[in-house]
Amino acid sequence: MGSENFFRKKDIGSIPGTVVYVGDKSASDLYIEVFDYNEEDLVEKELKNITEVWEFDTSSNVTWININGLSHVETIEQIGKHYNWHPLMLEDIANTRQRPKIDEYEEYLYVVLKMLYFTHEGALAVEHISFVVGEDYVVSFQEMDGDVFSEIRERLRSGKGRIRKMNADYLLYSLMDAVVDNYFNLIEVFGDKVEELEDDLFEDNTHEDTAYEIQVLKKEILQIRRAVFPLRDVVNRIEKMESKFVTDKTMIFIKDLYDHIIQVSENVDIYREMIWGLMDMYMTTISNRMNEVMKVLTIIATIFIPLTFIAGIYGMNFEFMPELKYKYSYFILWGVMILIFFGLLYYFKRKKWL
Repeated sequence: MGSENFFRKKDIGSIPGTVVYVGDKSASDLYIEVFDYNEEDLVEKELKNITEVWEFDTSSNVTWININGLSHVETIEQIGKHYNWHPLMLEDIANTRQRPKIDEYEEYLYVVLKMLYFTHEGALAVEHISFVVGEDYVVSFQEMDGDVFSEIRERLRSGKGRIRKMNADYLLYSLMDAVVDNYFNLIEVFGDKVEELEDDLFEDNTHEDTAYEIQVLKKEILQIRRAVFPLRDVVNRIEKMESKFVTDKTMIFIKDLYDHIIQVSENVDIYREMIWGLMDMYMTTISNRMNEVMKVLTIIATIFIPLTFIAGIYGMNFEFMPELKYKYSYFILWGVMILIFFGLLYYFKRKKWL
């Protein structure tokens, strides 16, 4: 699918529940995929029109409907009207500025996550993902093509594991777990960046872009933190809520997911502190370089001060200076100046200032 970069904001004073795509990613074509399954059977389809999804309404199986392209707000409104979803929830689906959260409604749950990954250029990308969970369905909304759910699809196709034996809440857990597992991969890559930059600073192998690279890392870790930390509250709420949409069988997996989120959060805090330390280390390195330059200039000035003093004395235009008429005065003066020069060099070496 092609993509077009733009950015839209919701108009101030617009009616609550107005569905407006707030973001900078646009899928040119609407893409819908459906997995309708039970333990024995699986139906997988790729659809072009949202109305084709309605045929699965009468299915007694678990249905996963995955929709790519939040810029297609008409489709979001259409599916929301069909399933009688709350207008404020539809607004949040298209609002990529919405932080991770969970809302509990009478007939469904609404969960917001952020999917993080590094692009081929090495930049951090943040994608807005929403899940609507009913008793026998999960509808996921993604900003654009590409996700971390390939393994979930393969498990559904092959029937491996317990995913096709469980309810829709376990599918929700599996999708959230895939996002969180990708956080670990992201943190590992991010950690390599931090450690590589740290090694360069230790080895004094910095360059003119080092400060910029540290600033980029600071921005990236803040983006990761804004995605990860609210998710702790989301999973914690799921773990503690008494909802017909989350069964006891799935709750043990939710608790494990919460442990993973805590681990990711701790790693984020560690790298955040390391990055602040990198900035301090970089400033210290710059300061040390400046001190070295100042030390060299000070030593040079100290050496030439007595030489300049001698040259100044004998550069005066007094008529009766006895040394000026001595035959070897010029050579003696040079000898004294050379002796002072090497004497000061030896002194600085003894003091380990050179």
